[in-house]
Amino acid sequence: MVAAAFADHPHSQQTEHRIVDALRAADALTLSLVAMRDDALLGYIAFSPIRIDDAAGAWYGLGPVAVAPTEQGHGIGRALIDTGLARLRALRALRAQGCVVAGDPAYYTRFGFRHHTALHYPGLPPEYFMALPFDGTIPAGTVRYHPAFDTVG
Repeated sequence: MVAAAFADHPHSQQTEHRIVDALRAADALTLSLVAMRDDALLGYIAFSPIRIDDAAGAWYGLGPVAVAPTEQGHGIGRALIDTGLARLRALRALRAQGCVVAGDPAYYTRFGFRHHTALHYPGLPPEYFMALPFDGTIPAGTVRYHPAFDTVG
């Protein structure tokens, strides 16, 4: 389903499903949710740990988020993101201080994500890399996703 969701996406390198597999194999999925109806998988979202240079604290990356092609535009992605962010905040053991996402600002700003000049993500236009601090504090530095994101291609 994840591969199908990104099959026609103009900015996808068609690796999202392999990223999920690599995160799962590395036991690096902090939070993973699915949307189901009856026995049909409608959507999926993953959150994994990120590093921000030497900054202390627990920050997470959102992605990928995928919705079955026939179900896109019906609010499933929004529900997965809202639920996932709420769970990141609520799971005290995670001590989550915030979340980052690489994606379309027109979509992700509706969840509170914003571009912050203190954070850098190499290889992506700055406006497409956004953060959502849970306590209002933004660390400074270069963001690195889990190595599973680098091992697929």
